[in-house]
Amino acid sequence: MPTRLKVFSTRRLPRAVEQKLRELTEIEFGDDERDYSADDIVAAAKGRDVLVVTLMEPVTAEVTKRFPETIKLVSTVSAGTDHLDVKALTARGIGVSNTPGAVTDTTAEIAMLLILGAARRAREGLAMVEQDRWRGWRPTQLLGLGLSGAKLGLIGCGRIGQAVATRAAAFGMEVHYHGPREVSGAEAKFHARLETMLEICDVVSLHCPSTPATRGLIDEEHLALCKSGVIIVNTARGDLVNDDALIAALKSGHVAAAGLDVFSGEPQLHATYRSLPNVFALPHLGTATEEARTAMGMLVVDNIVAHADGKPLPNAVKPR
Repeated sequence: MPTRLKVFSTRRLPRAVEQKLRELTEIEFGDDERDYSADDIVAAAKGRDVLVVTLMEPVTAEVTKRFPETIKLVSTVSAGTDHLDVKALTARGIGVSNTPGAVTDTTAEIAMLLILGAARRAREGLAMVEQDRWRGWRPTQLLGLGLSGAKLGLIGCGRIGQAVATRAAAFGMEVHYHGPREVSGAEAKFHARLETMLEICDVVSLHCPSTPATRGLIDEEHLALCKSGVIIVNTARGDLVNDDALIAALKSGHVAAAGLDVFSGEPQLHATYRSLPNVFALPHLGTATEEARTAMGMLVVDNIVAHADGKPLPNAVKPR
């Protein structure tokens, strides 16, 4: 890598990643506590060759239009790219890369944590202990759903969905999935129609991308098709869920509980989620391990090096 590119990263990265980037590039890191406006993102790109962003910094068509000519690569520290206007970036000759693969196992682990936490009423139990309301063991206290023998329905069965299927099977769950096509080797039963899967599952977990076809997928109509007492889990994208519909179903008891790691408009999630005892919520921790975040950062490094060397990006993102 003969050329030392000028790079700006909107967020701090794991130590090993920062060290590698300092060795190879002229890099500046932004402030983790800062909320970046469109103007801030454009200003950060000034005089840079590469911009490293996260899910928190939307690079829209308008922002892209204002980028300086020097910017030739936008690398996102995420598998998802719905915060980037890939079409607009590509039209300007700016490469786009992401960090798939590195997120699979950790996101699957969080999905299982949410399934367990929601099924076993962990939020209510924790509140009972923290608020000194626990008065000892009772035969009918906080009865939840046991996973052994329960049916899990996966909406989407890519890398993360399949990793969840493997882990859920170890808990004795019967795993089903719906997707655009049957996946060879998947340890689960395929349903060509989402409706037939929703009708039989005790837990429904989302593992599909955010697209015009999937946004708002968990709505009043689809929730009504679910078994009474179903548990809804989302580690994919917040906008897959219609918040008002899910909250209404949680209040009525039709949905027994929800385990949520992602939210529409995060971090400004729907305020009602905070007050519902049957919502087990996490602040987007899906990839929050030292190992995963370091691996994601090293993928960013790989893509920057490939760009500097004039080689194809290992994790190039193309317009859909």
